[in-house]
Amino acid sequence: MTDQAHHPHHSSTRRKQTTQDEQLLNIPVGEETLRLRKTSDSWRVLRIMGEFVWGFDNLQDVAGGVTFFGSARTKPSDPMYLAAEATGRLFAKAGVPVFTGGGPGIMEAANKGAFEAGGISIGCNIELPREQVPNPYLTRSLDFKFFFVRKMMFMKYAIGFVVFPGGFGTLDELFEALTLIQTDKVTDFPVVLFGSEYWGGLVEWMRVRMLAEEMISPGDMNLFTVTDDPHHAVRTLMDCRRRMGIAEATP
Repeated sequence: MTDQAHHPHHSSTRRKQTTQDEQLLNIPVGEETLRLRKTSDSWRVLRIMGEFVWGFDNLQDVAGGVTFFGSARTKPSDPMYLAAEATGRLFAKAGVPVFTGGGPGIMEAANKGAFEAGGISIGCNIELPREQVPNPYLTRSLDFKFFFVRKMMFMKYAIGFVVFPGGFGTLDELFEALTLIQTDKVTDFPVVLFGSEYWGGLVEWMRVRMLAEEMISPGDMNLFTVTDDPHHAVRTLMDCRRRMGIAEATP
């Protein structure tokens, strides 16, 4: 997922580009704006539908992959970057398509590992106020305008997530996935949290607050796996593929 390096004190002298998500979600202000929205929102539904159809057409041939999430700010020298690269490489060697948000950081690392191993390396980019340039390690690059359409693609065409350290965007993807698993919207969908030191505090908080106060059930703590080993992450997803009857293949 994309965690943008955007700080609150960033200069506002440059007018940011208005995105499709922003146009869809903004509350109307004034009678003229309201009048325009009454005539435009219905048509925007067709644009949204078109993006779903376009995404389905472009990804249906690579179902059964793994989606990586993590910070766009992670540097190539960071141990987490190197671990994501190694994990992406292992998946590619096992014939598993690798999906990311297509940007820098952890996304680039996973794509790089898959790409250099000769595997399928897919980037699902997103329209943002400040342009995110796709990383150079993609065998297929798709640009989406709506976050929720893009998120659907990440879930629909993968059989599990590997979640590296990241910020708000990463947490958004993580908890959406856990919610869908918890409510049986998706079944047998492994979620691997990579980096026990980074995720340890959050997992402990879930245990001592959410679980102890009965906000979640005891079994909900088993909806994810924490690891520091690329091989363990790959085995977790490959076990799921075998249960689903998806054969391993050479890229």
